[in-house]
Amino acid sequence: MGAPMVRRLLAAGHRVAVWNRDLAKAQALASDGAEVAETAAAAVAACDIVFTMLTDGKAVEAVLFDGGVAEVLTKGAVVIDASSISPLIARDHSARLEALGLRHVDAPVSGGVVGAEAGTLAIMAGGDADVIDELSDVFAALGRVTHVGPSGAGQICKLANQQIVAITIGAVAEAMMLVEAGGASREKFRDAIRGGFAESRILELHGARMVMRDFTPGGPSKLQLKDLNAVNEMTGLFSLDLPLTEQVRQAFSDFVAGGGGDMDHSALLLHLEAMNTAPSGEEK
Repeated sequence: MGAPMVRRLLAAGHRVAVWNRDLAKAQALASDGAEVAETAAAAVAACDIVFTMLTDGKAVEAVLFDGGVAEVLTKGAVVIDASSISPLIARDHSARLEALGLRHVDAPVSGGVVGAEAGTLAIMAGGDADVIDELSDVFAALGRVTHVGPSGAGQICKLANQQIVAITIGAVAEAMMLVEAGGASREKFRDAIRGGFAESRILELHGARMVMRDFTPGGPSKLQLKDLNAVNEMTGLFSLDLPLTEQVRQAFSDFVAGGGGDMDHSALLLHLEAMNTAPSGEEK
């Protein structure tokens, strides 16, 4: 998602330097006007605003602190972490950056590659409200930003978003299986309920993937599981019992363990189908 976000920022007239651990991915943005740097530290030199869009909290820490980014930033610069990571890690990063005279916003996004390309991402921002207001023109190029609370709140809201996504994927997949078992067409079923009370982006996009059985990853299942594991960590911290979330987390855990980690998270359908086609006498 980072690449289309960069293109949106460039199209809005912002000067953007880019770095990626896979240099080829960064170089692919040169033709769009991005300045390609060979190191993360070189990319942020003289920058007032830095975006990170990385796999997990360890990757973000490696770039910000081990990669020398925090050391070379000018005091007062803002780090906007658009990655989906643990709220606890986000708060730790914020405190460490603040000690260096830097500002931090945890601003995970939802909307997928389609939303990133269209500039319609839902951006959940945690941190100082004044800093987020100051960045409104930057966020406007990417989508709709909402200040959801103090440091770490953006990540909490992204985890809640991922709960809804995962559970809804499971619900759509099970519904697809039910209608087919009952003799109806999955495709026509989806068409019939579009615009009704069950309408959602999941039904629109992932329902189509399930009908076409095209599970080329937009959002890999292993990353969906990563977020659900982070939700599980928070439920323990807050002493919450979230049975639906735990059931779908276990389903994704089994699917990833069985080799489905690099498939799109809508491919959870395959795991549920396999559960229902176990040979006679075997446990489903």
